[in-house]
Amino acid sequence: MSGGPSLDAIRPCLEGAVPAAIATCDAAGTPNVTLVSQVHYVDPSHVALSFQFFNKTRENILANPQATVFLLHPQTSARYRLALLYRRTETEGPLFESMKAKLAGIASHTGMSGVFRLLGADVYQVLDIEHVVGEEVPPAQEAPCHIAGLSRLSQRLAGCTELASLFEQCLDGLAGFFAMPQAMILLLDPTGQKLYTVASHGYAQSGVGSEFPVGRGIIGVAAQFRTPIRIAHMASEYAYSRAIHEHLAETGVGDRLETEIAFPGLAEPHSQLSVPILAAGRLLGVLHVEHAEPHRFGYDEEDCLMGLASLLGASILALQQAADIPLEEGEGAPAPTPLLGVPLAVRYYPANSSVFLGEDYLIKGVAGAIFWRLLSLHVEEQRSEFSNRELRVDPALKLPELDDNLEARLILLQRRLAERSRDIILEKSGRGRLRLLLKRPVLLQEVAAR
Repeated sequence: MSGGPSLDAIRPCLEGAVPAAIATCDAAGTPNVTLVSQVHYVDPSHVALSFQFFNKTRENILANPQATVFLLHPQTSARYRLALLYRRTETEGPLFESMKAKLAGIASHTGMSGVFRLLGADVYQVLDIEHVVGEEVPPAQEAPCHIAGLSRLSQRLAGCTELASLFEQCLDGLAGFFAMPQAMILLLDPTGQKLYTVASHGYAQSGVGSEFPVGRGIIGVAAQFRTPIRIAHMASEYAYSRAIHEHLAETGVGDRLETEIAFPGLAEPHSQLSVPILAAGRLLGVLHVEHAEPHRFGYDEEDCLMGLASLLGASILALQQAADIPLEEGEGAPAPTPLLGVPLAVRYYPANSSVFLGEDYLIKGVAGAIFWRLLSLHVEEQRSEFSNRELRVDPALKLPELDDNLEARLILLQRRLAERSRDIILEKSGRGRLRLLLKRPVLLQEVAAR
């Protein structure tokens, strides 16, 4: 490119707040000018334009791969002219899914949900950027400095010695340093088919233990393609309720919603941003933020959360490994004293490892199996102290040998018990250790499948 402004310097022009104009020519040199739904930032040298219809612009590009795009800065009215060269079209993958999600938000906001449908992401090389002289106004206010906030939050995360405090500090930091009060952390299930909520902030109900299908909605797509997904307007196609209920209908479990924990989230989030939590080349989960107002998250917030998610991923791996240590001999707690009162019926369904406390649903899956095992050992052996290591190798649980999610499952179980029961407490009793405390006797009932 020439000595004009860089593509990074004009990224606000690529948010889609002001439609861009694109000029092309056919093989004979006849020009055509039209509006394009979005110009998407790919990297410092490339942008992508949405391919939605086989129209004159598309026909011209296939015959003559050069194009000119005119952009307007949404805050300053600064004008820029981009000289582009068409390179390729992507019809799947991270770039395509990111543009598809953003287009869904634009379509919903403009009442064009039934019309706007992304067929492909046309990738162009940026040959030149020209600043067009014209009347401009200064920005209304300076953008917030996310680097300073990220630096302070990273120091807090570095001081965490347990996963529970790591999640809490991360979400508190998003609210305090970045004005993102509604946020949640979801981790990937060992099956790789769903995510489960381990922590949330800013909602009436925590939703801890709720599940979300990979590949559905903004959260699931961010996980599937390991790419940030950002939407500036309400998009029904990416709503959580729709994604979850469609998944349940397809998997045939729509009639068993009594064992589904309500997913946290705003009733109508008009700004959403999901970023993958990656570490050591693996997907660990998703960090998701949202807001009731549109256009609250831009490229700067996206870059900031990607950096935070990287720190979070590295910290999760380190703390999970540090927590997996054996319980040393002589450290076990004395046998619990006999409990008085009416026993609490605890029902366990092996088919999906779901657990009910009386008539109240608690948890299912791996966390449910762990809880049932802890209660069984407590009743059979009068034990209240356990270690992560013994649970990992316990043949009754049949946990994957390399399952790094054990510590997160224990946090999930601990928080669900804190929310749903006054009679059973699961707490940390040391590094890699946990203690089960009962305030009344329990009656264990294993219910066979019908």
